Amino acid sequence: MSHHTSPSSPAPPSAASAPRWAVVGYVEDVGPGRGCLPPRTWYAASDAASLCLNGRWRFRLSPTADARDDSFAEPGYDAGDWDEIAVPGHWVLQGHGAPIYTNQRYPFPVDPPRVPTENPTGDHLRLFDLPQGWPRDGGAVLCFDGVESCARVWLNGTELGDFKGSRLPHEFAVGQLLRPGGNVLAVRVHQWSAGSYLEDQDQWWLPGIFRDVTLLHRPAGAVRDHFVHASYDHRSGEGTLRVDSDVDGRVTVPALGIDIATGEPVSVPVEPWSAEIPRLYDGVLATEGERVPLRIGFRTVAVTDGLIEVNGRPVLFKGVNRHEWHPGTGRALDPETMREDVLLMKRHNINAVRTSHYPPHPAFLDLCDAYGLWVIDECDLETHGFTEQSWRGNPVDDDRWTPALLDRAARMVERDKNHPSVVVWSLGNEAGTGRGLTAMAEWIRGRDGSRLLHYEGDRSCRDTDLYSRMYADHEEVERIGRRLDGGGHKRRELPFLLCEYGHAMGNGPGGLADYQRLFTAYERLQGGFVWEWIDHGITDDRHGFAYGGDFGEELHDGNFVCDGLLFPDREPSPGLIEYKKVIEPVRIEGGGRGGTVRIHNAHDVADLSALAFEWSFQADGATVARGALPVPQLAPGESADVKLPEPPGVQGAETHWTVRAVLASDTPWARRGHEVAWGQFPVAQRPRLGFAGDRVPRVGHGRITLGPASFDARTGEPRSIGPVDLTGLRLDVWRAPTDNDEGASWQGGPRHGLLWRALGLHRMRHRLDAVEAGGDALTVRTRVAPAAREVGLATVYRWTSDGERLKLTVTVTPEGEWTVPLPRLGVRFGLPGSADRVRWYGGGPGEAYPDTKSASRIGRWESTVDALHTPYVRPQENGARADVRWAEIGGLRIEGEPEFWFTARRWTSEELDAADHRTDLTPGDRVWVNLDHGQHGIGSQSCGPGPLPRYFLRAEPTEFAFVFTVTGAR
Repeated sequence: MSHHTSPSSPAPPSAASAPRWAVVGYVEDVGPGRGCLPPRTWYAASDAASLCLNGRWRFRLSPTADARDDSFAEPGYDAGDWDEIAVPGHWVLQGHGAPIYTNQRYPFPVDPPRVPTENPTGDHLRLFDLPQGWPRDGGAVLCFDGVESCARVWLNGTELGDFKGSRLPHEFAVGQLLRPGGNVLAVRVHQWSAGSYLEDQDQWWLPGIFRDVTLLHRPAGAVRDHFVHASYDHRSGEGTLRVDSDVDGRVTVPALGIDIATGEPVSVPVEPWSAEIPRLYDGVLATEGERVPLRIGFRTVAVTDGLIEVNGRPVLFKGVNRHEWHPGTGRALDPETMREDVLLMKRHNINAVRTSHYPPHPAFLDLCDAYGLWVIDECDLETHGFTEQSWRGNPVDDDRWTPALLDRAARMVERDKNHPSVVVWSLGNEAGTGRGLTAMAEWIRGRDGSRLLHYEGDRSCRDTDLYSRMYADHEEVERIGRRLDGGGHKRRELPFLLCEYGHAMGNGPGGLADYQRLFTAYERLQGGFVWEWIDHGITDDRHGFAYGGDFGEELHDGNFVCDGLLFPDREPSPGLIEYKKVIEPVRIEGGGRGGTVRIHNAHDVADLSALAFEWSFQADGATVARGALPVPQLAPGESADVKLPEPPGVQGAETHWTVRAVLASDTPWARRGHEVAWGQFPVAQRPRLGFAGDRVPRVGHGRITLGPASFDARTGEPRSIGPVDLTGLRLDVWRAPTDNDEGASWQGGPRHGLLWRALGLHRMRHRLDAVEAGGDALTVRTRVAPAAREVGLATVYRWTSDGERLKLTVTVTPEGEWTVPLPRLGVRFGLPGSADRVRWYGGGPGEAYPDTKSASRIGRWESTVDALHTPYVRPQENGARADVRWAEIGGLRIEGEPEFWFTARRWTSEELDAADHRTDLTPGDRVWVNLDHGQHGIGSQSCGPGPLPRYFLRAEPTEFAFVFTVTGAR
């Protein structure tokens, strides 16, 4: 099959002009390859015959690129003693070699374009017969959708060529080589090649044929390539369609009454495509030899008056960066996994995806078209490792590499140009700057001027249509929003995107709500893309999920590969639940005048007709009334004050209104009743705890008795409250540092996790100064301080009782000069391991911290102790419930004054801190309970800013109290 190439397309190297090379010379050649057909658009199916060659392939691994000859490619070669592996797949995930994880450093010496002699090379064999009835007219194309990192291909003993560009399609004309009987497809894949220097993305290095291999019949007169131009005029409401094809044919769109020749434009009234209302029209491109299905979305993308607009309306991107990942198969994704990603995104209010840092499997973009997601399609290009030598030798500023860069740009654009979801092309990621990037930008603009261009590294915006940054802190983002960020005049007039922010590594990210407030306050700020979608943990019996270093890599970046809003098994993390709340497309705000609630439609395009609204009224966390709430079908950007019913007559209780927006009917991505947004606001405040402690402590037999509690007379520590045994109640300031506490070396600002450990907060000493049993209280005076330091916390525990209840009042006074905030401040104690069920009134249902509590809803909740734990791939502080009024666990009811943070787990913070993997955590014979007056914020300093100062837990004089009651329920 021959392919049309536009005059502006980069010409592929011709076989005649290709240099002669040694056996492995092509591996280190800076060009894109040889023998491949020019790139073209991708479509799922036509009426032409096709044969999927996925399945079990014979496989042989060699340690070097030239360790074997080419005889395996010849028909009749005996590969009976070879292993078998699955294609698509990575051989290192199928028992052959091991994966390698690095963030930016190349795992081989940087000497472009040379690669190591130790270059794992996999020979693949697939024998296949043509199906009965396969056309015999000779036209056929062999398509590889993705091979890492360099492949050389033979069919029936004839070499077809070689290629690089791992996440891009490559095709060969093979019609004259096919045989009616058995055919032998041989592919040699090298892990390292010159192309590896262009693919230094933050991900596992995973060699193999990891996307589909397909044989396509190309009948005479078939469509070689086609370009669907489908724009929309928001003023007239008309869409203009023109389908260019290298073969004459006709285009029909029955729903629109369209029947036109290729190349002929037509304008008709249409419903436009958007991420919120993804209207697609089914059509057909029919030529003499083939009928190609079309899925047409009419939309126009432009920068107007400094704003990104689609169909004449500004867009706020509420996005994620998405690496392709499955914990068992790596980047070899099946259709259901891709669909699950899209459904999860839609259900969590995400409206945009940046395909970091390469074009995804093409079927994923079909799903984005159908379900509705804005897409930044990113080229398979990153040279981040050259930062280690101050960008010396960077290929993007070396003309010898420009043909490879242009080839990658062309293969992305040509493959994906007919997807309405793709609204921005991205030149790549973290590849420095250089002439090659400018050449790519010029080629893309010449080929497709209907989309915007993005590249974060272009701070001058010379080659881009928008200003993009990653991990800018809140203060800088606000300056950008106010156009006070400096830069040239062109940049200041462009829209702004945070292409990466909110680094979702471990517990976090914090501060998302603060970013979102800036996005909505300044129109120039058009949103951002959280890094990233999913943890790249690899399923592993020993570790649960493995990360960098678990496979013996000599160079690795640890669990930095686990930085997603989903756990590797696609279970949503608390970070995703928080993000859903922060970006919800309807804002519901209470406190309106005259018993009203304000509803604001924050959609870009859709009105509220798809939603139903419900109110409920809670007393002390229990719902006592509920009903439907009539809300007008507000247009995007409109608000209305909606009258609430008269509240039920409830006396002596804390009360709240909760208003929910749910789907009014089933959609393709969620069922009727799915919650899209919610708001909650107080009516009557919580009554103060009434407590009169009048009981006198009694001393005898080495114990002190006060009400229902027994204390050690020497230490003043409680041993039991009624029948419930207690262990080790004392002040606690330590938490197992989160990834964001630990921070990244390249980030500014204090890395509090390191400072806490340096100060010794993980090994605090508790000095007993006095035990005073007198009057109506037991008072225990202590000093809590780290060894080798003069700072400390003078801590007084004052116990009182009214006979049935026991009250603990804790007074903390800092001593010395505290230069760092505290991780946490509260008390910790152990309960018997039989404690399992937990009930509480406060924030829930999931974990929350000071800057990650937008999704924490006040109510009554239940859980097991085990379910309170959040299973981060690398264990760390987790599981706190915020704003808790009371909690019941292990036979005790604990009420706080004021509200507190509640955590319960089957291991101590020290054991959590010592663990590297989930499987390192072994339940003991105690449940450890933390009742915290305060927690330090989370931030996203694992690759972003730390928590904002208002979320710091300062060491300052503090008093808080808890009341304990025996419940009988264990």
